Amino acid sequence: MNKRFYLDPHGCAKNQVDGEILMSVLAQSGWEACAEAEDADLVIVNSCGFIESAKRESIEAVLSYKQLYPQKRVLLAGCLAQRYADELAAELQEADALFGNTDLSRIAEAAEQAMSSSHKALVPPLDNTGKTDFARCSDDRPLLSLPGSAYVKITEGCDNRCTYCAIPLIRGNLRSRSIDSVVAECSGLLKRGVKELCLIGQDLGSYGKDGAAGAFAAGQCRLAELLSAISALPGDFWVRLLYIHPDHFPFEILPICKRDSRILPYFDLPFQHASERILRLMNRRGNAEAYLNLLTTIQKELPDATIRSTFLVGFPGETDEDMQILLDFQQRAQLDWLGVFTYSREEDTPAYSMKGRVPKKVAEGRKRQIEAAQIPITESRMDRFVGRTLPVLIEERVENEDGLYLGRTLCQAPEVDGSTVLSADQNLTPGTFVSARVFSRAGFDLDAAFRTMG
Repeated sequence: MNKRFYLDPHGCAKNQVDGEILMSVLAQSGWEACAEAEDADLVIVNSCGFIESAKRESIEAVLSYKQLYPQKRVLLAGCLAQRYADELAAELQEADALFGNTDLSRIAEAAEQAMSSSHKALVPPLDNTGKTDFARCSDDRPLLSLPGSAYVKITEGCDNRCTYCAIPLIRGNLRSRSIDSVVAECSGLLKRGVKELCLIGQDLGSYGKDGAAGAFAAGQCRLAELLSAISALPGDFWVRLLYIHPDHFPFEILPICKRDSRILPYFDLPFQHASERILRLMNRRGNAEAYLNLLTTIQKELPDATIRSTFLVGFPGETDEDMQILLDFQQRAQLDWLGVFTYSREEDTPAYSMKGRVPKKVAEGRKRQIEAAQIPITESRMDRFVGRTLPVLIEERVENEDGLYLGRTLCQAPEVDGSTVLSADQNLTPGTFVSARVFSRAGFDLDAAFRTMG
């Protein structure tokens, strides 16, 4: 009988892709996936180690599983295990083994260590050469994403070196997959019925700049070439771009989006701040005017463009004046979607030792102020879709509600934005497109109706 495992994913979309690869490799090694932890021999916590709250959540998950199932083995995998392998191997005895995220093909080896309760950490060294296809996986890998949607990781690591960010410490320098590798994965997913390809990486605007895998000339972004290659694939699907650093946005992708409506005019641009002084402390080059000009350029070329961003408040040295600059930028930018985070002090990052630490209470107050100011902005931005007929990707049927479904339209990325609540006069299939008329907005969500003709 095969040994059985349960994967508990934590963290971001990148962790989700890693989880899919882990599950695929384990299946090829004779392991069987379980839908519930209680049925498994091994519980794998695929951790996040980016910020303090995510670290705490991952450790609490390990402790909880060990308390609930003291006879089962627990393996702590992912970013947290990668970054703190030695410390956790010595101090977190509830984890029977640890496994980093540098070479996911060795997960079966780590699983066997966990089954022997070795309390060892398997953390291969970071490969910054670009010779390893970090997203290597079987074509029939399990998909942990929402129905009809899949994440496609096109880069790993990051060279931007923002002073608050631990990503380079955990995932290394930028490595890009070849265009052929990414297109082959996208083609395989489309053949499986996937309708939405979400391209992810720490910064898609850096794709190809490393010259990895012999496919690129170093120093030049090749995202436009990749999108052109994906655009040549046949079928009815979306391509959604997630995470483009605003300081080097590749403008050459705009004509491609304009030419092929399947390349969605949805851009996730993490501005983080608008005060030039704070941005320089973050090792970012932009300022409020440069970012507003970027938005103007995008919206001139693509009037229907949807912009998501993130702000980081409470960074060392941030003053009330810096906060006011950020609030003014928020009002002028009129962003569709906005996530706000308070600064997390991370060991071994340049910002860790910076002076002028902002009290937690002050940072939380600034976060609430921006969030409150964003509510009417997002509501107003969503109002522009009312009265329009739009494609909707169906995600699930609402339980105990006949003819009611949840889905997403062009302006809504999976898991982070609002939903489209759809009423229909026939049964709809999750993971498929329908065309529906938006008749109202409820909070951040859109209300739409699908009706058959006749």
